[in-house]
Amino acid sequence: MVWFCLILAALMVFITVLVMRTTAFKPEAEEPVASEPEVFDGDKAVRDLQQLIRCKTVSYRDKSLENDAEFAKLEALLPAMFPHVHQVCEFIKPGPRSLLFHWKGKSAEAPGVLMAHYDVVPVNEELWDKPAFEGIIENNVLWGRGTLDTKGTFVGVLEAADNLIAQGFVPENDLYLAFAGDEEISGEGAPTIVRWFNEHGVKPAFVLDEGGAVVEKVFPGVKQPCALIGIGEKGPMDVKLTLDTNGGHASTPPPHTPVGLLAKAVTNIEKHPFPFTLTPPAEQMFDILGRRSTFLYRMIFANLWCFKPVLNLFCRLSGGELNALVRTTVAFTQMQGSAASNVLPPHAWVGANLRLISGETVEGARKRLQKLCGSKKIKVDVVMGMNPSPISRTDDEPYQRLSKAIRATWTDAVVSPYLMLACSDSRHYGPISDHVYRFSAMALSKEERGMIHGNNERIPLETIKKTVAFYQRIIKSC
Repeated sequence: MVWFCLILAALMVFITVLVMRTTAFKPEAEEPVASEPEVFDGDKAVRDLQQLIRCKTVSYRDKSLENDAEFAKLEALLPAMFPHVHQVCEFIKPGPRSLLFHWKGKSAEAPGVLMAHYDVVPVNEELWDKPAFEGIIENNVLWGRGTLDTKGTFVGVLEAADNLIAQGFVPENDLYLAFAGDEEISGEGAPTIVRWFNEHGVKPAFVLDEGGAVVEKVFPGVKQPCALIGIGEKGPMDVKLTLDTNGGHASTPPPHTPVGLLAKAVTNIEKHPFPFTLTPPAEQMFDILGRRSTFLYRMIFANLWCFKPVLNLFCRLSGGELNALVRTTVAFTQMQGSAASNVLPPHAWVGANLRLISGETVEGARKRLQKLCGSKKIKVDVVMGMNPSPISRTDDEPYQRLSKAIRATWTDAVVSPYLMLACSDSRHYGPISDHVYRFSAMALSKEERGMIHGNNERIPLETIKKTVAFYQRIIKSC
């Protein structure tokens, strides 16, 4: 009876602690942000983006497939579109797919960089409802490859800068408008610009590239729109699991065929996912958005000291974005064996794409996969790999400046850091700045996010105009 009473008392204390912590887990007070209207020619921004969509700046790893004339066409349009930028800013071309504008401010001590890329991924026109490169406007929506990724922000940056220069505005600090034309193939455009910065002693105090957006229904229990700022990104990695044998006739197979051994390795790797890891971006996201969630989710996020195993299990079973936030992911995407059904393959392989979470390394991930293969005959080779980016700071002025510009533009949004799951050109800036942020200045529905790299990519005209307004606000704060 005594033991029962002690257990019951301990349970009551435990429940009381959970409830008290959950009750106290409320949104922190934020200083109000004024939202003064920004003045600019929104229709011009729409026309400019429409023209740039008509440039087929499709990048390919096989350079013979690219049309250099289309890239030159886009570059030739810029002086007439943005005359004030070209009159006031120094134009630098560090490489063939690198465009850099240096806008001198009142000081060169804390320069900022605003980024975008002007290349796009290939299109299967047959699967589009409207042509991908004609810039058709219908029902106040502009159709075309690149409207969202990222000619929309490319235009937003230049439109805002051109308009402010025309008004006589001079930024407090130097600004660099940096654009690459081969981001989609992880090309040399951005690295070339970073090398130029290094050679000229430029240490950016603030870098803004594509990344998160203003989205809804992405966090459990949160009804408000969420403006997500990527303060770090996972490391991309491709591996091949290969098995070489003597081959042979399929009529006399060994107990375990090459394909069977590889399948066993794949199954074992999927059964043993990488460990649950709470990175600073995820911790901050869970703290900020968790406070705005329903009571049950607030209880989980307010008491992660207790519910980490529950969250881990939930993430593992659900997969998708939430799971990718808390661990290195492995996605098997390719496989090849024999060219004939009755031949045992002398060489078989399986390909996987990994996204490494902060703290993981390319070599560490390779070794883990090699161990999980269960056979020394299977070789795990790295095809391509890059370690995760550094985590940028959120506790000082550059992040607060970005947060205020977002809140002034999307007044009902909750601003939160997050870990970017995909890769961007901004990862190259990590070695020269600890204030690298990833935010695509758009409110995007789930349907619109699915159009990025997909079919029927398009953007509402009002979204284009709001993007320009945001960039005017962020430039004024620099």
